[in-house]
Order: sequence, then structure tokens, then C-alpha cells
Amino acid sequence: MEDSVQTSPKSNPAEQENMVLSSDEMIEKSLEMFGWMEFMQCILVALAMFFDAQQSFITIYTDDYPTWHCTNLTTCTTSSDICKLPNSSWSWNGPSSKTIISQWGLECASNFITGLPQSSFFIGCLLGSFLLAALADTSLGRKNMLILSCLSMSITSTTIIFSTNVWIYSALKFLIGFWRSSIGTCVLVLLTEKVSTEWRFTVGIVEYFCFTLGYMSLPGIAYVNRNSSWKFLYVWTSVPAICYSVIACIFVTESPRWLLMQGRQQEAMAMHEGVSSEENGANNLNASLPNEPAKQRASIFQLYSSIAELFGKSWALKRMVAVMVLGLGIGMVYFGMPLAVGNLGFNIYLAVVFNALMEIPSCIATYFLENYKRRPSILAFSIGSGVCCVMCVVIGNGIKGVKVGLAMASFFSACTAYNVFLIYIIELFPTCVRNTTTSLVRQAIVFGCIFSPFLISAGRKNDLFSYVVFGIVIIMCSSLTLVFLPETKGIALCDTMDQQEKKETSMCEMGNKVNL
Repeated sequence: MEDSVQTSPKSNPAEQENMVLSSDEMIEKSLEMFGWMEFMQCILVALAMFFDAQQSFITIYTDDYPTWHCTNLTTCTTSSDICKLPNSSWSWNGPSSKTIISQWGLECASNFITGLPQSSFFIGCLLGSFLLAALADTSLGRKNMLILSCLSMSITSTTIIFSTNVWIYSALKFLIGFWRSSIGTCVLVLLTEKVSTEWRFTVGIVEYFCFTLGYMSLPGIAYVNRNSSWKFLYVWTSVPAICYSVIACIFVTESPRWLLMQGRQQEAMAMHEGVSSEENGANNLNASLPNEPAKQRASIFQLYSSIAELFGKSWALKRMVAVMVLGLGIGMVYFGMPLAVGNLGFNIYLAVVFNALMEIPSCIATYFLENYKRRPSILAFSIGSGVCCVMCVVIGNGIKGVKVGLAMASFFSACTAYNVFLIYIIELFPTCVRNTTTSLVRQAIVFGCIFSPFLISAGRKNDLFSYVVFGIVIIMCSSLTLVFLPETKGIALCDTMDQQEKKETSMCEMGNKVNL
């Protein structure tokens, strides 16, 4: 028996590489079929973005500075400073509980206090992205992390109505941001890992469309409750999200790529049952994969092993830094412009509707950009967005309609750049670290958003602090980083860091041969 062990044949590196490539190709083959069941799975997963959008932008109405009117014309005029008037000489338009500003008497509070709740939300997103990101790559998986995040966010959102001051309110906004942080990442990763390269861009657009619908639903909900307390907005948005979490827990399936990476081949094969039956694709996939033992329960250090694996490669570290800087610039405009609609001096309900409507042509533009290279697309729309931001200040308040149009154009360009950018991130990194890298990029996006509420508050007096800053940041970040990143159009997804490295090395060698 000892001799037989010593003389057993060993697969050489070339054979192992061929096996890995064959495995990669078979996974793609098994995911090629996209029928109604797959479509319904994508819709069900993407619906989480509907509720994510509502919680991201709900402060446009709950934290708004409401209008007021004079009750004593002898001591009050419409141009008076409200902070210098006696309380008996003026009154809010509508109930005093309409927003947190009017309910807690924050009309004369500093920019720090009025911007604190939304900044706390983004700080929670930043911390949550760091702590929860690796869990979706290791122990919990995409599906469980998505459901946990959505359910926890919704429950916290219902408890926020019991806040008695801005400090408790800000603390709960922090928790909402913390739990919400991984929703977008899990949705995007789960969607793209469920389909082949051919459908990857299309399902990504489904996510953006659901996010758009959630954003567009806010003006309607707010208008219906315009004479009610801000607390009703949280109830109307959180209760349906709780119901969704229960439904998703029952019907949503896990990512087959993640299951294979975890050594859970039987579960992955069960999901592929019936796919490519004429060519026996599922059986071929099962035969092409190496037998791996089931993974044991991970320690606290193993849970975050994907971060160590990511930064263990110099090329991955450089790429990660570049995309995080790019994400900071795009995210500042993508989230900053909608939150700054109150500074346009326009009807706040219509302003949000117009902004939200820009997401629809943005999704359409993103769909048609599928056949174009990622880097030039992101660069063109990022620069266009930045130029429109700066032009908002150049035009000023003299021609209000033109300023609103430029703000909408800036948001449209930022949306399109953001949509393509998220797909680009998915294609840049392999399955083993994909959720981690996407979450880290979202951390960079959120980091820029932390300062947006303070810039927007200061921008009420001078647009230079909001629109000009937004424009300069997005132009600089996109121009300085995209030069160092590779093109990914039409490239199949890899599962391990070694596969990614080998594939890009071979592509570089082929490119050099073509140039010669």
C-alpha cells in the first residue's frame, strides 16, 4: 500500500491550470440559461434596493427646514431673521411635528447639529461596510447577509419614531446606516454571481431600477403625509421592508459561485439541476470541479481572511486604492446632489421627482453602455457631472430654471457613472474577495458623503461650499485614477486571486504579441 501511494500519479501544473479554466468555463455554461425563474429571483433580490433608497434619502423630508409665516406683522416680516424674532410673532406652515427641525426647535441650531443625523447615517454606513463586508464572503454568504441587513435596518427604522431629541435620533440614524451598509453590495454581488457574463450587465440595471423606484416613491409618500408628523414617513417605509425580509428569506437562493467556493458543491449542483440538460451541463460541471471537504466553522480571524487575501497581492492593493479614490469622487455627487435639492429654491416635492426621474434615463444609458468600454464611459460621465456642478454656481440664482436643469444633468451623469462603476468593480476582482472589495469601495463612497450634509448646510448661504466642491472632487478623482485601472469589458468572472492574476497575465502577453 505504501508503494502504491508513492507511485500514484500527480497532476502537473499545466493540467491543474487546464482544470481550473475548464471549471471556470463550465460554471459560465451552467449559468447561461436565463428564464422566468431566474428573472423572478433577480427581481426579488433587487427589491431590497427599493427600501435601501428610501432610507438613504428619507432625510430630505424628515430633516427639512420647513417654511414659516408671520403672525404679528408689526414685529415680523418675510425677510426677518427667524432667530431674532420672538416666538409669538411667527409660526410654522403646517404642524410643528412636520420635521425634526420644527419639532425640536432646531431652526437656529448650527450647521453641525442640523447636519448631524445624516452624517451619523453615513458614518454608520462606513463602519458597517468594514465590519460586515467580509462576513458575506466567508461565514454568512450573500443571501443571509442581505436578509440580516435589511431586516435589522427596518426594525431600527421603526424604533426611531420614539426619539425624543436630535441626539437619540442621530444615534438611531447611525444604526440604520450601519445595517443598511451591506445591502447594496450583497444585492449587486448576488445578482451578478447568479448569471453568466452575457446577463451580468442587464441584472445590474435591474438593481439600479429598483433603487430608482424607491427614490421616486419618497415624494409621493411625503406629499400624502405633508400635514402629518415626520414619524409617519419612517413607519410607511420600514413596515413593508420587514415584510419583504421575511419573503426574501423564504424564496431567495444563495449564490452558486459562493457555495462552490465554500466547498458546498451539492447545494450548488442542486441549484443547477435542469440547466443545460441537453448538454448535461450540470453533470459536466460537477465532474470538472475538484472534490473539496466541507469547511469547518470559521474563527473570528478566518471570517475576515478575505481582507488579508486581498491585500496580500500588490496588484490588488494598488487597484483597491485606485477604485476607492474613484468611488469617493463619484459618490460625493451621486448622494450629495439629491440631498442638496433644498438649496435650489424650488418646490421640494417636484425637485426630488425631477431628480429621481433622471435615474430612469440613466438606467437606459447604462444598458446601452454594455457594449462600450468601462473606463472611457466612467470618465466621460464623471467629468460631465463635475462641469455641470460648477456651472450651477456660474449661473447662480438669476435663471432658476437653468440652474435646476444643470443640477439634473449633473445628477444624471453621476448616476450613469455610478452605475457603470459598480459593474466595473464586480469585474475587477474574483469571487473570493468580491463582496469585500465592493464593500470597501462603498466605504470610500460613504466617506465622501459624511461631509456632504455639512457642505450642503453651508451651501445654503454660498453655493461654492457645495456645488463647486462636488464638481472639483469628481473631476479630479476620475481623471487621476482611471489611468491606472485595466479594462474589463467582456471578461468572464474569476473565482480565486490566482485565477485572476493568471488571466490578466495571459491577456497582457497576448496584447504584447499583437502590438509586436
